[in-house]
Amino acid sequence: DVDYGYQAARQVGLNLVATLKDQLGDLDRVEKVIKIFGIVQSTNDFKQQHLVINGCSDLMMEVFGNEIGFHARSAIGTNTLPLDVTVEIEAIVQIK
Repeated sequence: DVDYGYQAARQVGLNLVATLKDQLGDLDRVEKVIKIFGIVQSTNDFKQQHLVINGCSDLMMEVFGNEIGFHARSAIGTNTLPLDVTVEIEAIVQIK
């Protein structure tokens, strides 16, 4: 279900932002979101992984705006992920 996955990816995005804030002390130290790489647990016939990862990408744009939040992105599917999670997302972020 794309909507379920989108919400899961959005939650991962919130976790990424919270980690950045915790580690940097201030989100103003984020200079640029460079890339988001998302892995979606899905069946062989599911071809909408990119729509799922929009949940994280859209959130980054909402939080950081166009200039900082606009990023490159990759989205792939796999039949299993650790701990049976729905999505796993890696972010490359440039900091000041």
